[in-house]
This record gives sequence, structure tokens and C-alpha cells, in this order.
Amino acid sequence: MATTFCNLNTGFGLTKPNEYHLKQIVSKRSYGGYGTLSCFSCNAKRVFHRVCRRELEAKQWQYCGQAFVNNKADYSNTIREENKEVDISKATLIWRAIKLPIYSVALVPLTVGSAAAYLQTGMFSAWHYSVLLVSSVLIITWLNLSNDVYDFDTGADKDKKESVVNLVGSRTGTLVAAYLLLALGFLGLAWVSFEAGNMRAILLLACAIMCGYIYQCPPFRLSYQGLGEPLCFAAFGPFATTAFYLLQGSTREMIHLPFTGSILSASLLIGITTALILFCSHFHQIEGDKAVGKMSPLVRLGTKRGLVVVKLAIIGLYVLTFTFGLSSALPFTCIFLCALTLPIARLVVSYVEENHNDKHKIFMAKYYCVRLHSLFGAALAAGLVLPRMVPKINIARLGFS
Repeated sequence: MATTFCNLNTGFGLTKPNEYHLKQIVSKRSYGGYGTLSCFSCNAKRVFHRVCRRELEAKQWQYCGQAFVNNKADYSNTIREENKEVDISKATLIWRAIKLPIYSVALVPLTVGSAAAYLQTGMFSAWHYSVLLVSSVLIITWLNLSNDVYDFDTGADKDKKESVVNLVGSRTGTLVAAYLLLALGFLGLAWVSFEAGNMRAILLLACAIMCGYIYQCPPFRLSYQGLGEPLCFAAFGPFATTAFYLLQGSTREMIHLPFTGSILSASLLIGITTALILFCSHFHQIEGDKAVGKMSPLVRLGTKRGLVVVKLAIIGLYVLTFTFGLSSALPFTCIFLCALTLPIARLVVSYVEENHNDKHKIFMAKYYCVRLHSLFGAALAAGLVLPRMVPKINIARLGFS
């Protein structure tokens, strides 16, 4: 390390003696009272130059020592900065691995579907809601665990410290647990479908699960072809949200619940917010995805054009909400309540705009999208429930008169 620092060019120069400094030594240095010995004899000249070299070497090491101290301080600062990222506590890694905020993608479609069913029929089963919620959480856990396993297989999660496989150290154990949770979750969904007497719902939920399977599992792995977002949109939007609407609004006496404009419109909006979470989760993974051949949309587009996609998605979300509300596909209360979520939508756009090139800070973008997804879903559900609870405020049916 000292040799490396001694090659730095500081002061008089550490690789080439300074001519002015040499002349000063020649004019001032004497040897045995002869004055400038280089003028009299060859031997004296050699002795004199040895003395000069010793002084220059001493001077070089003085500057080298200073350079070493300065650069050692810089080096220590760099290491300290790197360790901030490396030395992540085990608790933080476990929290990241659990991905608790991501489970809003199980809660929101169920809540919005149940609200649409309540608007249509006035029915709501708390027992069915609870079983469907637990089953959905189990299936989302299967998605997360199996995704970690298959990304571990391809090398995409090799350096991902919060990967469940890396944390527990067992690929097989993680995969077995994932599929056990999938089986339990699907049994819960099937039981509620049987109770409600609606087989259309279980077919839609099976399609949603199949979207999750072909998204990440071999031999399909369509996420590696950049098709994750369309599959996510379909699974959590039209398939899951509509299925929950059918299950909450159906009984053995009334199994032919119609597909209304309200549920179709709401499912499209929930599909957009869910797909946006997945899209923003790729920003900090571009280098790793590219290295293993995972052609996510952001690998293809880059972060700058990815920012444009985020802006267009947010604008499209609110334009569609206002359009559905004004066309009476959704109650007018949905327009008003969803408009209250505009500040968080603006926060998502500004955060991505400021940090899309910083792979460390942009990691948080998906969590801002989770906030938007949760708040927008809650506003949409409330907008669907209120007209049924308080008929007088259903402005859409009154035609603004």
C-alpha cells in the first residue's frame, strides 16, 4: 500500500527529482571542505551525488508519508460508506424478506371486490372475507418464496442478502414450504367457492394463480421476457378482484351475479396500481437482471424512459377514474375520494424523478407505490360502499341534478 501511495505526484514529485531542488543542494552542500566537489574529481562527484540522493529520498519519503496519511483517511471514509450498505442488521434483512407491505396486494383486490358486491347486492360475509384474506396471504407468500427460489437458481439473487434462500440457507426447504402454502391457500379459496356455490369464481382465481406460476416458474418464466407487468395486471385486477366480487355477492340461492360496469372498472384500476408496484421494483435491479438475461421492462427501456412510463401510468389511472365516474360506471363518490389520493401519486412521481439513477435510493420507490395502491384501493372501496349505505349521496344516479 505504501508503494502505491509513493507513486502519487505530490509536491516536488515522487518519481522524478525536482531540478530546482537538486541545484539548491549542489550550491549549498559541501563535502570535507572542498566546496562543490563535482567540479574537481570523479570520485568526489560520486560521493556528492550519493549525498544528494539520500536527501532527495528523505524528502520523497516525507511527502510519501503525508500522501499515505491523506489517502489512508480517504480510503477509510470510502470503506466506511461501503460498510453502511454491507453491514445491514439481521432484523432489517428479515423485515425485507417478509415484505409485509407487499401483502396489500392480497388485501386491496378482496376489499374492492367485496365493496362492489355490497354496492350491487347489499351483502357482505365477514366469515368469507376472513377466509379469503388468509388464503390470499398464503398464496402471496407462495409467490414470494418461489420467486426467491427460482431467482436463486438463475443467479439473479446471488448477491441479494434479503433473499429467503440466502437467509435460511436451504433452497429445498424454501420451495417445499412455498408449495405447501399454495395448497393451503387454494383449499381455502375452493372452500369459499363451494360455500357460495359459484364455480365461475374459482375458475377466475385459478387463472390468477396460473398467471403467477407462468410469471416466475420453469419452464415458462415469462418475467424473464418482460411480461411480468401484464400478468400482474390480469391476475390481481380482472381475475382476482372480479372473483372476490362473485364470492361475496353470491349465495346458493343467488349464484348468477351479473358482471357490472362497477366491478369491471374497479378491477382495471386495481390492476394498474398493482402492476405499478412490480414495475418500480425493477429500478434497483437493472444490473443484476441484465447479468442473468432477465429482460424486465426497465432493462429494455432504461431508467429515464421508465420514469416516463411511471408518469403515464399515474396520469392514466386518474383519467380512467374520472372517466368511469362521469360515465356512471363508478359512483361519483369514487371520483371524489380517489382524488384525495393525488398527493401520494404526486409523491411517487417526484421520488422516481429525483432518484431513478440512484440504485440505492430508488429501492424505496416500490414502497411508495404500495402506499398509493393501498390508499387508492381504500378510497375506491369506500366510494363503492357509501352510495349503498347512504343512498342520498349517490350523485351519479341523480344525474347531477
